[in-house]
Amino acid sequence: MQTVETLNEGLKRAYTLTITAKDIEKKVDAELKRVAPQIRMPGFRPGKVPTNLVRKMHGPALLQDALNTSIQEGVQSLLADQQLRPAMQPSVELADGYEPGKDAELKVELEVLPQVPAPAIENLKLERLTVPVADEAVEEQLRKFADQMKRWEDAKPSHKARLGDQVTVDFVGKTMDGVAFEGGTGTDMAIELGEGRLIPGFEDQVVGVKNGEERQIKVTFPEDYPAKELAGKDATFDLTVKSVKTAAESKIDEDLAKNLGLESLEQLKGLLKGQIEQEHNGLTRTYMKRKLLDQLAAGHDFEVPPSMVEAEFTQIWQQLEHEATHEADPKAAMEELENDRDDYRKIAERRVRLGLLLSEIGQANGVEVTQQEMNRLIAQAAQQYRGEDQKRFIQYIQQEPMAAAQLRAPLYEDKVVDFLFDKAEVTDRETTREELEAAIESDDGFSTGTHSHDHDNHKPRQKKAAATKKAAAGEEAAEKPAAKKAPARKAVAKDEAPAEEAAKPAAKKAPAKKAAAKDEALAEEVAKPAAKKAPAKKPAAKKEG
Repeated sequence: MQTVETLNEGLKRAYTLTITAKDIEKKVDAELKRVAPQIRMPGFRPGKVPTNLVRKMHGPALLQDALNTSIQEGVQSLLADQQLRPAMQPSVELADGYEPGKDAELKVELEVLPQVPAPAIENLKLERLTVPVADEAVEEQLRKFADQMKRWEDAKPSHKARLGDQVTVDFVGKTMDGVAFEGGTGTDMAIELGEGRLIPGFEDQVVGVKNGEERQIKVTFPEDYPAKELAGKDATFDLTVKSVKTAAESKIDEDLAKNLGLESLEQLKGLLKGQIEQEHNGLTRTYMKRKLLDQLAAGHDFEVPPSMVEAEFTQIWQQLEHEATHEADPKAAMEELENDRDDYRKIAERRVRLGLLLSEIGQANGVEVTQQEMNRLIAQAAQQYRGEDQKRFIQYIQQEPMAAAQLRAPLYEDKVVDFLFDKAEVTDRETTREELEAAIESDDGFSTGTHSHDHDNHKPRQKKAAATKKAAAGEEAAEKPAAKKAPARKAVAKDEAPAEEAAKPAAKKAPAKKAAAKDEALAEEVAKPAAKKAPAKKPAAKKEG
């Protein structure tokens, strides 16, 4: 194989590879010897079909396989010989004019990972904001918990249902021409008025009913209603009220705990306190991590592959466009997004740079995810599937290095972050939950212009933050757009961590379910993408037989 470098500019590389006809023919002969004993043909004993007949019948297919194998091996040799670390899957194209029996000329283009300077991690300083759990917070959670465990009592016959009451109905849904529609009929459906669980307008029209009453209500299904034949359409529901119940006073006592299978009220309080502590610890970690990443971003500046930045930006932008469709005025939200497009591209660049940096830190300091930890991750992710789909998912993860890396990445990043926490000089300061949440949401911690976004705790201070930049930064991260999806998680475009899977666009889809992945740093395997074979864009011939 002959190799000629045709481009070496920044992080971009291009090569011309020439695979000789002789080498291709050797692979055809080897494949012919391998498959010939397996060929069955009338008039010949099993395994005794002459090789010349096998070649005549299956020659094009054998040539195709040999050519593809040669291309894959050629690209892998190129990466190894030139010590290249691709940032994204290399582009491999078979030059026009190839014919069987001739040399095959390949055009290989790629971007390589930069040489990341030795990370400066010796003088990191962090503040750990801690929130003690006050008795009042436990009591508040206990009250909310008791309210969720409501006891319902039959209302008086004359009682008219009010917000907060529970109404049980039989119902029949019909189109405006009086035809009952599929899925629109039910019995003994309990509705807690005011919860807002049903389509807009339904509960409002149930307010005021009495036990035994029959009532027809009219509703309009939302435009995004899952049943497309009903989306945006008017309909009626014929209701028969089976019962009206009012909520009895929620008591916080030993019986409440025992009804939950616990031994005492004190045990319930202890569990709730532990839950609040866990929430506080999560907020504390989020704050520290963002401060840590800000310090790393401010102290390191190096060129990053444009293709990785583009893939990261695409992922962020797609998520923001999706969120904009759920704004009160989607068009205005999109216009606002367009005004900030450059800011989001900078965020994407920051995410990629941080991912490469965390990868370098982890590899330089021996951070790794053990096989036992990986097996646990696979088992947890597989729980979203059932039966054969679960088996296919596990097999997919085991066979696809990039999918496995994507699954591994969040844990790997957590371990790198924990390593850096141990290296940093940490000071503790006690604060309140409100102040900690405000610190997380504040712009002050983002020297590169990124902003916070956390679906569980985020409380937007203004419309713009809620609609746009809140989605570009945060601790939890999103599935990478360039990589096909693997384990299922809730996805949201965020900043805290960027890179491993942006470098791996060719992973195949996981079975049966649309999925997403936490992207945090996605850093561990970023230095090892060459393990994936690069297929040619143009096959030499159609596979036959």
